[in-house]
Amino acid sequence: MSGLLEVINLKVCFKTESGVVKAVDGVSFEVFEGERFVLVGESGSGKSVLAQAILRLLPKNAEIEGKVIFEGRNLLELSEDEMRKIRGKEIAWIPQSQTALNPVLTVGFQCAEPLMEHFGMKRSSALAKILGIFDFLGIGGRAEDYPHQFSGGMRQRVLVAMGISAEPRLIIADEPTKGLDAAKRGQVAELFQRVDKTMLIITHDLQFAESLADRIAVMYCGEIVEISSAKDFFSNPLHPYSQGLLNSLPSRGLKPIPGFQPSLVNLPKGCRFRERCWLADDRCKERPPLARVGDRLVRCWMYD
Repeated sequence: MSGLLEVINLKVCFKTESGVVKAVDGVSFEVFEGERFVLVGESGSGKSVLAQAILRLLPKNAEIEGKVIFEGRNLLELSEDEMRKIRGKEIAWIPQSQTALNPVLTVGFQCAEPLMEHFGMKRSSALAKILGIFDFLGIGGRAEDYPHQFSGGMRQRVLVAMGISAEPRLIIADEPTKGLDAAKRGQVAELFQRVDKTMLIITHDLQFAESLADRIAVMYCGEIVEISSAKDFFSNPLHPYSQGLLNSLPSRGLKPIPGFQPSLVNLPKGCRFRERCWLADDRCKERPPLARVGDRLVRCWMYD
């Protein structure tokens, strides 16, 4: 597989009255053509900020460093006009909030808009293509309906239809199961399995991640602490934080990780997980690198 997206030493911070929030702090990874790369971690770990930084959707008070290479171009160096040509056409964005759908426009028209904007398609031709996508996603015959006429799971299908309508090279989905019950989460997982696209998916739903991921990256306090194949991660997680995440699942004993994530304004020195880690020792007072262990990466002194 070839690399479609490469994130290199990405940093995102926000200046606030309380201090500088280091939301993303030196993150690097690669997404390969055809894979589903899933980024997991607790809420507040920086996952969504990372996704928004890739597409340059952050507010003006965000300060960004590093590189985001997509098909040989550094997205952080492009003009806003150039980025608008990429968003929706080459990289699709599926937001976590279903309020992204306009309540006064039919869902069919909203999904057809990217085709009309990026490819100059006539409305009738764009809608015809959308009807085919709706059939594929199990919402055929609903193109003239409005968002309020759909359930949460069905609105998620509409967002996916909007995302894939322009046949993008990459789909970035931010918390696609957020706010859905177990049955609807299963429907969304099945839906994503049917879509044959390269995906970067952000989620805190580990069961959803296990159902579709090829590779897993674990994020904690603004940095990546582990990257593994999904099979290796769920069978033998390396980082203590990864182990704690999996042990907190009901199917694995429902054992919560002790303590709380530290503030992104006042990050602890050394390993950021050490104050919650049952294996911490004096080495953990120094920040560990993201080291290679076989074909995996882990940020922990145990594997030095």
